[in-house]
Amino acid sequence: MTFRLEIPTLETGRLRLRAPRQEDFEPFAAFFAAPRTEYIGGPLGRSDAWWGLAGTLGMWAFRGFGMWMVEEKASGAVIGRVGPWRPDGWPEPEIGWSLFEGHEGKGYATEAALEARDWAYRSAGWTTAISLIAPENAASKAVATRLGCHREGDFVHPEEGWHAEIWRHPSAAELSA
Repeated sequence: MTFRLEIPTLETGRLRLRAPRQEDFEPFAAFFAAPRTEYIGGPLGRSDAWWGLAGTLGMWAFRGFGMWMVEEKASGAVIGRVGPWRPDGWPEPEIGWSLFEGHEGKGYATEAALEARDWAYRSAGWTTAISLIAPENAASKAVATRLGCHREGDFVHPEEGWHAEIWRHPSAAELSA
């Protein structure tokens, strides 16, 4: 039996947003093993990282949207992930982003998140989106600000108890006005 999952590929000037592949596992696992992933559920061991990458694909199957792997066109290297998603317990659909070590500070997160948000509004029927950001994560707050987001409130996960700030993206209507 063959299962076919249709995940679109998007391109920006410097980046390709594409479906996760098995060969993405090593850089994905290395990223999630690092202490800096504390804001997004890490650090994770290899087994949990494997389930995380598999879950990235599963979101597409369950919801029709999800995270893409971010590939740098010039090098072909996978440098992070970005996309519209809504894990269980989230208050609303979210645009999320994570860049692997060594690829921060180049505008990649903003470039990729803009493309992902545009796709969510245009193709997934979203009219609004949030980003959940750990209060200590200054880098992600800076990306959110560049995306035109504003701080709207706070969120505590109902089962896991972690706290995040809610950053509201401009709506589809605001962006098209």
